[in-house]
Amino acid sequence: MKQKQFSMPDASIILLCVAVIAYMATVFITPGVFNAEPDSHTVQLSQYQAVNDQQSPPVFAQGGEAGFASRPPEMNLTDATLSGTTTVVAALGTDSSSRTLTNLVAKAKGLKEQGLNVFCHTGSYHLPAKTLTHSITDDIMYIEEFIGVGEVAISDHRSSQPTVQQLAELAAEAKVAGMLSGKKGTVSIHVGPVDSHLTILHQVAEQSDIKLKQFYPTHMNRNKALLDAGIHFCDQGGPIDFTTSTTDYDLAHGEYAAAHALAYCLEQGVAPNQLTMSSDGHASLPIFDKDFNLLGLEVGKEASLLSSFQQAVKEYNVPIEHALMSITSNPADILGLDKGRLKATSDADVVLLDKETLTPEYVWANGTLMVQNTHAVIKGVFE
Repeated sequence: MKQKQFSMPDASIILLCVAVIAYMATVFITPGVFNAEPDSHTVQLSQYQAVNDQQSPPVFAQGGEAGFASRPPEMNLTDATLSGTTTVVAALGTDSSSRTLTNLVAKAKGLKEQGLNVFCHTGSYHLPAKTLTHSITDDIMYIEEFIGVGEVAISDHRSSQPTVQQLAELAAEAKVAGMLSGKKGTVSIHVGPVDSHLTILHQVAEQSDIKLKQFYPTHMNRNKALLDAGIHFCDQGGPIDFTTSTTDYDLAHGEYAAAHALAYCLEQGVAPNQLTMSSDGHASLPIFDKDFNLLGLEVGKEASLLSSFQQAVKEYNVPIEHALMSITSNPADILGLDKGRLKATSDADVVLLDKETLTPEYVWANGTLMVQNTHAVIKGVFE
């Protein structure tokens, strides 16, 4: 079997050790050559920075807050790959009736067959959690794709208004399920705009044996008050996530762009490994007024993760290694995935970025070339 060779001339590129998921291909790194099986392809790297791909949770259709016609479409393969994403994490949101876990897992398996790396959360916004096996423990233990629970909604009028006891029991079950299955059992938390912010998570930690790091709150860039609450959450040991998909309305009404939020938290002294960005790709982006009346609805885009990374580096002067950590090694560590780093014997999910524009020129997933010269080599079944 031929090996794929990436000749690395002198110091003409920066090799950043940030890699993520692949199942099939083994990677070996020598001083001058990066070899990956099974495919053969050679690229001169003088104009590129070599990284491993971005992770983009969640990426399947969620929402539908404006009725049946507003159910967002599902993603296609190239929605991810053209933006340099080869690993996605899927979750249900507001709608866990017309959107089901069976559909979620089927979509995940379909995308995996097309070359992506895909993981899922059991549950949805609401408690008690919906499951496939009638047990969070069994879902995580026996269904390969499930790695945790979520997105459980708090501080949001669309949540089930969970109690401290309910969240503590959920997190405890997810934790034990993760231990039994060799997974992390992370609880992904959707944080809404209500002023209670993360209070209930702190109450869980204070009133039980659950640690804050068991929770992974997202949408933490909604406004400055929530962002500051997130910094306090990090001070207590937890991680936080910023959503890269947004609307002009939300940005005009106090939301921080994800890149801005990342820069702000780093300036405030938050450890870089506690901060992540995710796309919310193909989730609905409902626009509510202060009384929670629906004003409009848009759809998240996987490509927003790439543009936010670029914005963080170019506009907010975030060190490139910290910006990349937020979309690669950090989410991998928080979710308990052995991904996120480019190293000997690591996986052959690799992205070559143009050094000037930081645009993905080449993308490999599982050792297979998916994007070449910014064009999709492999497309989804119906693309």
